[in-house]
Amino acid sequence: MKIVSIVGTRPNFIKLAALIGEIKKHKIEHILIHTGQHYDACMSHLFFNELGLPKPDKHLAIQPDLNGSEQKKFLKAAIKAALERQKPKPDLVIVVGDVNSTVAGAEAAHELGIKVAHVESGLRSFDKTMPEEINRIRTDEISDFLFTTEKSGNENLLKEGIGKDKIFFVGNVMIDTLLKHKEKSQASSILSKLKLNKNNYAVLTLHRPSNVDTKEGFENILSILEKIQEKIKIVFPVHPRTKKNIESFKLNEKIKNMKNLIITEPLGYLDFMHLMAKSKLVLTDSGGIQEETTVLGVPCITLRKNTERPVTVEQGTNLLVSTDKNEVIKKSLEIIDANMVKNKTMPELWDGKAGQRIIKILLERFKK
Repeated sequence: MKIVSIVGTRPNFIKLAALIGEIKKHKIEHILIHTGQHYDACMSHLFFNELGLPKPDKHLAIQPDLNGSEQKKFLKAAIKAALERQKPKPDLVIVVGDVNSTVAGAEAAHELGIKVAHVESGLRSFDKTMPEEINRIRTDEISDFLFTTEKSGNENLLKEGIGKDKIFFVGNVMIDTLLKHKEKSQASSILSKLKLNKNNYAVLTLHRPSNVDTKEGFENILSILEKIQEKIKIVFPVHPRTKKNIESFKLNEKIKNMKNLIITEPLGYLDFMHLMAKSKLVLTDSGGIQEETTVLGVPCITLRKNTERPVTVEQGTNLLVSTDKNEVIKKSLEIIDANMVKNKTMPELWDGKAGQRIIKILLERFKK
């Protein structure tokens, strides 16, 4: 069996790490294509090392300044060319998540008649203004194996007319990786480097267009942070696109004036996991972080009006608060002043064995 995996962003590295660990246990020829969608070479290298990922067999040199549609077009053509050079032809292409590399990889494989497996399938925010939502829907439409992380994914796919025989509820590969590296992350010295005390700071991540791609949206978030940082230190590892927008919107001075807002470069996987695990509160617009905080038992305020991961709200520590200034500040201060961890049980199948289930299913299907 010959499998090609497509990876392009840091969340994808985390998800794919669990699968590659399982692939290595079997007689499978595996080719790894890195699209370079996250173009920070230093960070990509650090993540690959920390997660034990093999060196990519092919690295696509994407231009970082392409817009969304241009990027998808470039990636699709480049991935298609890379797949056409594979002799013999791959049996399967694996794509993960909901980024541009995901949908471009799925479309390239589909057009070449190669079967597609989508890991983290069926998640829906029901907000088509989100580029990720369009990517999810399109990828699921053309995939042959749809691996879901929570029951809502199965329900969404069935409602969209996807055949039941293509859908597999397997659990969450991102949580496989977290559980595998959780103990190792305890050795991180990030708290001492940033002069932080356990349970006495918050963590912030921002990258969604609705929060950082307009000056008005970004200033609204900063007005929230101004109030919260009066009560607690906030650590803000800045995403490359977010950093670019801070500069273009001329928000540097406003950020510098917040004495308890600690700006850092993007952090490695182990440092960031440790930072989250020891925090009082996480504020984010990231889907993956909603899942990780659920497992870590850390209160999470999601700075969005919707989530494609409802199980983190129903069963985890995630509070879907929106970006209403007063509401976010109110909920944040409640958590800071109390201990509001609500995590009772782990979501079903979030047990560290999702990757194992996925590879088992693929091997059984391809034997037929």
